[in-house]
Amino acid sequence: MVRRFGRAVLLRETEYGAFVACRLRERFDTAVEVARTEPLNEFRDVPKHVRDAATAYEARDSPSTSYAKFAVGADYPDPDTMRETPLAD
Repeated sequence: MVRRFGRAVLLRETEYGAFVACRLRERFDTAVEVARTEPLNEFRDVPKHVRDAATAYEARDSPSTSYAKFAVGADYPDPDTMRETPLAD
């Protein structure tokens, strides 16, 4: 779950959900609270390739570029694959 300014977003516990949570933390730092039944530690719970993709995506030149287009031809995970890949315990 991600809350910001009284809003809440529920994310599935997949690599893609972790990617979105890491993107929000990358963009808004501690202004975004990321929580789950157990606290999400992006360094322990999220694979490095997902964290690296979120960091690179937030540093992209054009903010209007979708992640799917950004990842084409790059060494970043495919968004559809991340959506279906559960986070390991």
